[in-house]
Parts: sequence; structure tokens; C-alpha cells
Amino acid sequence: MFSKRVIRPELLDHAEPDEARENLADLVRINRFFGGHSTLRKLFSAVVTPGDRFTVLDVGAASGDSARFIQELYPAACVTSLDNNSVNLEAAPPPKLIADAFEIPFAPGSFDFVTASLFLHHFSNEQIISLLRNFHEVARRGILISDLERRLLPYLFLKLSKPFLGWKRITVHDGLISVRAAFRKDELAGLARAAGIANLEVVSHRPAFRLTLMSVKQ
Repeated sequence: MFSKRVIRPELLDHAEPDEARENLADLVRINRFFGGHSTLRKLFSAVVTPGDRFTVLDVGAASGDSARFIQELYPAACVTSLDNNSVNLEAAPPPKLIADAFEIPFAPGSFDFVTASLFLHHFSNEQIISLLRNFHEVARRGILISDLERRLLPYLFLKLSKPFLGWKRITVHDGLISVRAAFRKDELAGLARAAGIANLEVVSHRPAFRLTLMSVKQ
């Protein structure tokens, strides 16, 4: 059942604001305690040092927890959160804007880095290629992507841990869908190559079952 990506609609796409906020809070918990933030730390530490000044566009930023975490690690950084959902962005720190990731309203090279966490798996392969091209164009120094790895253990995790950790209904439902839509290492690398992106490094992280894709421009 995990041989290929399967994309299905998620409940969050049409959730009422209160239930959407509960799900976003769960996602922050998952990132904080189950590998999202630690993976992001490894990704950024490969290209910047703690005192560096740089700019980041976080695409599909949702509640902005990635932006807050990056700015905690790098106080001189400026992270702009972009999402197409106003409820998602309510809690995100400024600067932030509502916009379409397929039509990013910034000129080429406007940010040092473009990042996206748990975002790409929502889209078809063709859409992902288009998104990666957009990200690469807007980034002056490179793109830094973190997403899920399609494996059995992360697929089972939310459902089995719900009685102990109290995940919300949407979190469990959409989490199963997200893992089925996620990537294997060679798939993510192939999509980046199809987008014309060079200097690729794709890494599988354990025990988080996250994949990172980094491309630094020469």
C-alpha cells in the first residue's frame, strides 16, 4: 500500500475555524516533540550560523511555528510567513501575508532562502515541480524543504498514540492521508531534478521519518 503516493482531500481544507485551530495546535506539538523542529534545525545549520543575518520565505506557513522556531535559533533572521488561509495565519508572527504559493508575489531573488515544512505532500507531482521552480526562483541562496517520509511507522503513529496523547479528530484523519501522500527519498529528489534544480541533497531523518531537500545555489 506504500509503493506510490496517494493524494486524497483532507478535512482541514474545509474545517470550521475552531476545529482548524485545534488541529494547528496539534501540528505544533508534533513539530516540537516528534521531529519537525529538530529536522528544521539540522537543515538550517547546514547553511547558516547562529549570528547570521538572512531572510526566509516560509511557504505554507500555517500557524507560523516554523518561523518562530527559526527566529529563536537565529535572532538576526527575518522570516516571512506565507499561506493562503487567513485562519491558519492568525497566530503566525509578522511579517506574514495571504498569498498563493503558485503565484508568489515577490521578484526573483527576493529572499535568501525559501522553506516549506509539511507542505509539498498536499500536491500532485506536476504541481510540486511547479512549486519547486517558484521557490528556486524567489530564493537568492537556496531552498530548504522538510516533509514526511512515506513509511508504515509514521502512518500508524497518530492513530495508535491518540489514546495517550489526545490528538484531535482532524489530526488523526488528515495525518493518515498525509503519510500516504508523502515521499520516498528518490521520489522527492526526482521531482526536484524535474524542476531543474541542481546541487541537491535529500536526507532521510530517523526517528522522525522526515525528509529534507536542500539546494544551495553556486
